[in-house]
Amino acid sequence: MRILHTMLRVGDLPRAIAFYTEVLGMTLLRQHDYPEGKFTLAFVGHQPESQGAVIELTYNYGVDRYELGSGYGHIAIEVDDAYTACERAKAKGGKVTREAGPMKHGTTVIAFVEDPDGYKIEFIQRKT
Repeated sequence: MRILHTMLRVGDLPRAIAFYTEVLGMTLLRQHDYPEGKFTLAFVGHQPESQGAVIELTYNYGVDRYELGSGYGHIAIEVDDAYTACERAKAKGGKVTREAGPMKHGTTVIAFVEDPDGYKIEFIQRKT
């Protein structure tokens, strides 16, 4: 068994794809429209689906906003340098909600950005 993907419902698919590809550097791997079901799926990731887990962005026709709830946490992405990742995200219009730095009560360097729908993405700096 392995994790294939995490699904996020998004209110504006082109905006979400732009965030994940331009701000986070992922690739749009595939996209398919299901007009009879009134939804579109887009899969983005840093590697092909055969090599690792990806994110499924689901757009339901006519829904432009979702309540995130209190149970959702975040998606974590390993980066070489969290400080540089934050600067790149900001330069491309990304919203950094926690600047890079050591986590409380630890030494791991982390940061958080927020996608256009309010989902949190954690940058975790690779340990050397």
